[in-house]
Amino acid sequence: MTALPAAALTARAQDVSPEIVTDILTLVRHETSSYDLPGLAAGLDLLHSLTVHRLGRPDHAQRHPGGECGDTLTLTYTGTGAGHIALVGHYDTVWPTGALAGWEQPGSDDGRDKLSGPGIFDMKTGLVQGIWALKLARESGVPVPTVTFLFNGDEEIGSLSSRPVIEEVAQKADATLVLEPTAHGAVKTARKGCGIFRVTATGVEAHAGLAPQEGASAITALAEFVVAAAAVAAPGKGTTINTGLIKGGSGTNVVAGQATASIDIRVSSEAEQLRVDDALDAIRVSDRRVRIEIDHAWNRPPMTLTASSARLLALAREVTREQGRGDLPDAAVGGASDANFVAALGLPVLCGMGAVGDNAHARGEFIYPDTVPAQTSLVAGLLGRLAEPLRDRA
Repeated sequence: MTALPAAALTARAQDVSPEIVTDILTLVRHETSSYDLPGLAAGLDLLHSLTVHRLGRPDHAQRHPGGECGDTLTLTYTGTGAGHIALVGHYDTVWPTGALAGWEQPGSDDGRDKLSGPGIFDMKTGLVQGIWALKLARESGVPVPTVTFLFNGDEEIGSLSSRPVIEEVAQKADATLVLEPTAHGAVKTARKGCGIFRVTATGVEAHAGLAPQEGASAITALAEFVVAAAAVAAPGKGTTINTGLIKGGSGTNVVAGQATASIDIRVSSEAEQLRVDDALDAIRVSDRRVRIEIDHAWNRPPMTLTASSARLLALAREVTREQGRGDLPDAAVGGASDANFVAALGLPVLCGMGAVGDNAHARGEFIYPDTVPAQTSLVAGLLGRLAEPLRDRA
């Protein structure tokens, strides 16, 4: 088969765009909340079937049990080139089961059609575009790398069970493309690291009316702590600290014996991560009878643009120029993804290879369906460039 030029690949993606959108909507109509294990299991079965329908049976398939989280599925398709690429994406969403009922489609306030639905932007569109990208790359006649798809069902809750699988797959691949949504069309080359710290204050209970002096309020101490913790933030350095949940006490007439807070922390560098750890540990509350315990639960390390990822970005930019799209922008964003794990291993990775749209985690999340062909052909073209290992291009 004669290899198709870039323009023909883009045109082919345009021709099959209705089928790609149909597959996207098929996935969106099956709800996959991170906390709905039966829904996740059925959703992964659907995604597996869709992949086989479009690409045939993989050369290797493995379903990794997630325990209390959604399972992780890896599917490997042997290529015709020497390269090996991982395409990574999550099928779980932040939306509780039932959110689809009554979901309204957005209007066209900017003159462009939009499609909306739970998880359509983050990130079921990216999953489908990745599947079709390999299909189009194969059909084009160019050599293609071996591709391992990794679909995980727990990214939105920290990739608690899938992280070891992600790291293992990434270490066996020459490069990883994460099919998360774009930043308004830009790929994501830097992401903040994040942690959810649980702070527990243990005080002394007492009757609030008869003997308040004998009590030591965990709630008062925790309030002091979270105010002090907020002051540790350094927005100029990219460090944000948000106490999003607080609970405690047993009654209005009882000096609170216990209280807890969950604190979301985002950092742009490992140095800031260490500074925040030390600063929070140094906080002291006024009533020394209250014991403060901090669970330093860093979930994802910061992601920065390394030299190897910069080479991958340069290849992606060559593809977009060849396809007539001009230069491909990149962006640093505050959210974290599974790309953070890959970057922390020092491996080449690009994130944000998926949908163009907006409003992730909001009821109005949407995609622009007219961008689906271009995004699919970008990944397809990049796969063609990666038929040989990235390291061989140095």
